[in-house]
Amino acid sequence: MNKKRTLESFFGPSSKKGRPSTGDSNKDDAAPTPPNHSPTVPPTSYAHHPTYPFPLSPLPSHILTALTDPSLTPHSPGKPIRNAPDLDLVYHEPFLARTTAREIFEFLRRELFFYRVEYSIKRGGVERGVRTPRFTTVFGVDDTSYFTPFPSSSSSSSTTSSSSTTSSHPTLHSSSSSPTTPLPQNTYPTHSPRPIPPCLAALLSTLHRTHPSHRYNFILVNYYASASDSISYHSDDERFLGKDPCIASLSLGATRDFLMKRKPDDRKVAGGMGNGREAGRERIEGESKPRKFTLRSGDLLLMRGPTQKHWLHSVPKRSGGSGGGGEGGGGGGRINITFRRALVKAGTENYYTYNVGSGGVWRWDEGTGEMKPWEGRGASGA
Repeated sequence: MNKKRTLESFFGPSSKKGRPSTGDSNKDDAAPTPPNHSPTVPPTSYAHHPTYPFPLSPLPSHILTALTDPSLTPHSPGKPIRNAPDLDLVYHEPFLARTTAREIFEFLRRELFFYRVEYSIKRGGVERGVRTPRFTTVFGVDDTSYFTPFPSSSSSSSTTSSSSTTSSHPTLHSSSSSPTTPLPQNTYPTHSPRPIPPCLAALLSTLHRTHPSHRYNFILVNYYASASDSISYHSDDERFLGKDPCIASLSLGATRDFLMKRKPDDRKVAGGMGNGREAGRERIEGESKPRKFTLRSGDLLLMRGPTQKHWLHSVPKRSGGSGGGGEGGGGGGRINITFRRALVKAGTENYYTYNVGSGGVWRWDEGTGEMKPWEGRGASGA
């Protein structure tokens, strides 16, 4: 029996385990072409860049059609949710048709490169190492810079006189200086930014068309390989995002719980006088209990306005299942794509440090159905 899951539910029904996704069984291990590339996509149409460990395939044409056709995407209108203090959400249930979402999930897991970032933090004067409990990757650059577009397949193969002066890949430029002069390589000393590849730019364009008042220049991709992969409570309230940032979060693959709770300092807030003050305190303290939102493949959640300033969110570990993928399962693989806008260079440095780091590249292996270290040649992102 199917039960509809809604964002307002504090406790959702238990999920059925998803069937492992086998995806495309064709493999090609020759560098520099990605080992899992689709035989239906010619290598000449792949996106190349010096910061990419290997070229990235474009989306299949039928998926592009689904994304660009307004009658198909968004699949459902966004529902505003403002039923708690300082909470401002928009929920598409779903944003992408379930079949389209499943195809995009399998495509991105197969085609993208990922990282398992390790870093050190200091708490209470004690330094300890942290290994990110999920796979991550990131693309984009902050508002102070921009990338020129990827050349189209037709222009890249053109032999016109202008082709000799046009770069074969996007170049990085300052937003405030001459567009003809690329930025020097040491502009971002820790990590070189990476242009958003066409396969993700298509999703970004669809999001911009649907919600034109919000613009994004960064795409972060998290892959939760199993139910034990997670992200702890946090808020996206970094100063480099500006005041009241809007974060768009797209879920693909397995169903996972998304928890939200008010920040501890907010629970102490009370307004008004007398009975009004007590009523205000009860209302705020009532929000200390986490809200459980059950997100399925294709769902899109926008967190707007004061949400990041006053609320925390997390994706906790989930009991049952391991590895594999597919829509609807509690233990299968899940991809979460978040769209953000960083205003200054500190945002670029932060996102690449904590989503690329200095570790090696990981690739999805169709034969074993798991992420494995990628041993090919290519950039490390440093």
